[in-house]
Amino acid sequence: MKLTSTLTGAALALCTALPAFAADVTARISLQLPLKSHLGQNLLMFKEEVEKTSNGDIAVEIYDSAQLYKDKEVPAAVGSGAIEMGVASLTRYVGDIPAVDVFYMPFLFNSEEKVRKAVAPDSPVRGPIDAAIADTGATVLWWQAYGGAIMLSQDGPVKTPADMEGKKARVFGKTLGDFVTATGGAPTLISGSEQYLAYQRGTVDIGMTGVSGVKSRKLWEVMDTITVTNHADIEFIVVANTDWWNGLSPEHQKIMSDAARKAEIAVRDEMSAIEAAAYAEAEKAGMTVYQPTDAEIAAWKEAAAPVYDGFRAKAGDLGAEILSAAEKF
Repeated sequence: MKLTSTLTGAALALCTALPAFAADVTARISLQLPLKSHLGQNLLMFKEEVEKTSNGDIAVEIYDSAQLYKDKEVPAAVGSGAIEMGVASLTRYVGDIPAVDVFYMPFLFNSEEKVRKAVAPDSPVRGPIDAAIADTGATVLWWQAYGGAIMLSQDGPVKTPADMEGKKARVFGKTLGDFVTATGGAPTLISGSEQYLAYQRGTVDIGMTGVSGVKSRKLWEVMDTITVTNHADIEFIVVANTDWWNGLSPEHQKIMSDAARKAEIAVRDEMSAIEAAAYAEAEKAGMTVYQPTDAEIAAWKEAAAPVYDGFRAKAGDLGAEILSAAEKF
């Protein structure tokens, strides 16, 4: 099932935000990325499935490009009931649940097979995370794949930790910040919607993101090189306010749960193609894509070893349990 919607142009923009008259239930979803991003297209898929299956009884409104909330604000907004649903980077829950940053442990999930095992519903990695997020007032509906973490730079690749030495690097999670520190750099936490300006203004020297974000945000206009480290697995989650969710009828819950599962499978299955297309477009736009050698990756891994010790120290019993499960994959 493809993510790309048949809706285009002004009609698409209107239908994502305007309420559907006569709907019994309205679900507003906050998204920090543009609607044209693959996460936005995944939400459109969910919207169309829900509205069709419910015969219009459920209306889904998508507010993209951080119109309502920035990524870092979504957990509190959803947990408090200020909005029914939201999309947030998994690491945004690290303050309450340090264990979520297991996905940012350097080079832990270095294959698609390992990632799929970890993110499967009720896996020994994902299951405890979903349960812990429930304690924040939010119910996880589905996970959205965003691909591997890469590095962006100007005037040459970031080949080894030596190239990170003394540089300011954009990160989007505490553990990624620890990784930058361990490799000699200075981490700066910057929201996804703010990274274009950060690169343009020289606030940071190096960026971390997923390659699909390079495409959707046109980051080739402000950075010219991608280093394909794939040093972390980036996951977003779609969460619903638990009180609102529990107030839905069992029929409406089933419609939305079924649509969520379809959306999750679709985006996971298409991730490799999405990344390949994004790399191709980045090169077409003039970016250099650098593939590190095995020796260079080994140097990154060696430098990042202290991050594992730090994670075990701060992530508690839950973190130790999840990391141990992940290391067995």
